[in-house]
Amino acid sequence: MSRVAKKPIAFPKGIEFNIQSDSVSVKGPKGTLKIAKPAGIEVTIEDGTAQLSANEDALIPLTGTLRAIIANMVHGVSEGFVRKLDLVGVGYRASMQGNDLNLSLGFSHPVVFPAPEGITIATPTQTEILVSGADKQRVGEVAAKIRAFRPPEPYKGKGVKYSDETIIRKEAKKA
Repeated sequence: MSRVAKKPIAFPKGIEFNIQSDSVSVKGPKGTLKIAKPAGIEVTIEDGTAQLSANEDALIPLTGTLRAIIANMVHGVSEGFVRKLDLVGVGYRASMQGNDLNLSLGFSHPVVFPAPEGITIATPTQTEILVSGADKQRVGEVAAKIRAFRPPEPYKGKGVKYSDETIIRKEAKKA
């Protein structure tokens, strides 16, 4: 067995864990998440923890992946995930208009991005965007879509970047 798959998944208080023959669902205060479970992987619950095991050697790598996904689901429905984006550049602004994110990124028109279902977008300041939700994959996907409107460029660093991202700067052209 892989090291990741051997680790048990602990459940905080208030988390409901439901196992069907073909899926696993986790319910908590932040919502409900569900994932399909392959046929050869067994999930057992003992003393507030879940343990995964594979029936076949070929499913061992998939068991570790499924364990990591289920652990992220448990974390997501209990605490949630947040991805922070920063806008760098003169005149670059973000604001919320109802459920839509309105971005001013130096184009001739404003960029309007509707928040998908299950994802919350907030703008604490004009140059910060917080993307939050229970599903780690969807939070990252929405943050990547917002960043793709104007990725940071390497000469001045202008654009939409993740707050923990470092932009490797290039030297300007020499005459």
